[in-house]
Amino acid sequence: MGSLDTERATIGWAAKDPSGILSPYTYTLRNTGAEDVYIKVLYCGICHTDIHQIKNDLGMSNYPMVPGHEVVGEVKEVGSEVSNFKVGDKVGVGVLVGCCRNCRPCEADVEQYCNKKIWSYNDVYTDGKPTQGGFAESMVVDQKFVVKIPDGMALEQAAPLLCAGVTVFSPLSHFGLKQSGLRGGILGLGGVGHMGVLIAKAMGHHVTVISSSDKKRVEAMEHLGADQYLVSSDATRMQEAADSLDYIIDTVPANHPLEPYLSLLKLDGKLILTGVINTPMQFLTPMVMLGKSLYLPLSINDYISRSNSIKTTLRIETIQRTSMLLVMVALFLTLFFFFLSQLLIFYFLSFPEFFFVGAILCREKGNHGELHWEHEGDKGNA
Repeated sequence: MGSLDTERATIGWAAKDPSGILSPYTYTLRNTGAEDVYIKVLYCGICHTDIHQIKNDLGMSNYPMVPGHEVVGEVKEVGSEVSNFKVGDKVGVGVLVGCCRNCRPCEADVEQYCNKKIWSYNDVYTDGKPTQGGFAESMVVDQKFVVKIPDGMALEQAAPLLCAGVTVFSPLSHFGLKQSGLRGGILGLGGVGHMGVLIAKAMGHHVTVISSSDKKRVEAMEHLGADQYLVSSDATRMQEAADSLDYIIDTVPANHPLEPYLSLLKLDGKLILTGVINTPMQFLTPMVMLGKSLYLPLSINDYISRSNSIKTTLRIETIQRTSMLLVMVALFLTLFFFFLSQLLIFYFLSFPEFFFVGAILCREKGNHGELHWEHEGDKGNA
């Protein structure tokens, strides 16, 4: 194995054009430094943002591109000035891998607002080398953007926390919505929506799932433990629910009107937009739009360190590399991604054999995902 102060080759699954096809791609890891960590990738979730990037839906994709920003792996080497990690640690990497460290956002630990932030893939380092993500055998990442996975946490469970989990937790934390007893709404019940219900319930919130139809009621109420289910096309129910929610987490990844949901909020309630929307949104005034905050390492550390345990019953299927093209086609057709109201998350496992693990949240009553939370100042409700 090479030294951290020299380049080394690795292999990943790369998109080489917008076709959606991923194929093996050998490349050289970026130049490394004293504060870098060399990580062997064990698992990497497939987020729908990866699909947007692979297909160039946002109009800014650069190829060849190795996607993946829900990365879980094992530390194999550390630089001379790395103080937070040691060889053998299990760690995670999210959407950011660099920033300038000198601007006001960086000094305030909100690196997502840094004008020189560096994304974990489809970006370039300061030396001009492209960043590549976690659909790979290994990565080299600055220790500032690596998080420790607690001992005892199942690694395959940690991957979705690095994106869907912290996408929900970060704004709840930022807007002071972590205390128990709040009434929250989750708009949309895809991957992020599922995690939103689990996290909000773990915080002791009364949770209302809001959807455009009744087809996900059983999933929301019986399998995820939501308290109420509201169909947005039911004008009577929407009117009855007016002025009842402290916040709404809007996870819908498509352009849609906001006004119907604003009426559900109490005075000074928060509408939090988390869905990736590639067309301009329109809304009526008066309405105050607060900045949407992407997750960042500080949020990930806070979230994972506060999450005492995650108990999710999974059905696991290994998928060999020969099935990679079929997996991607299925994702594009949404045959796997939330098929039959189930949440599907793929992970890279044991990359030398290019295995994937497909993990579907178990839908049997009583076996849904469960988060345990220790509330600030309210430990009795954990």
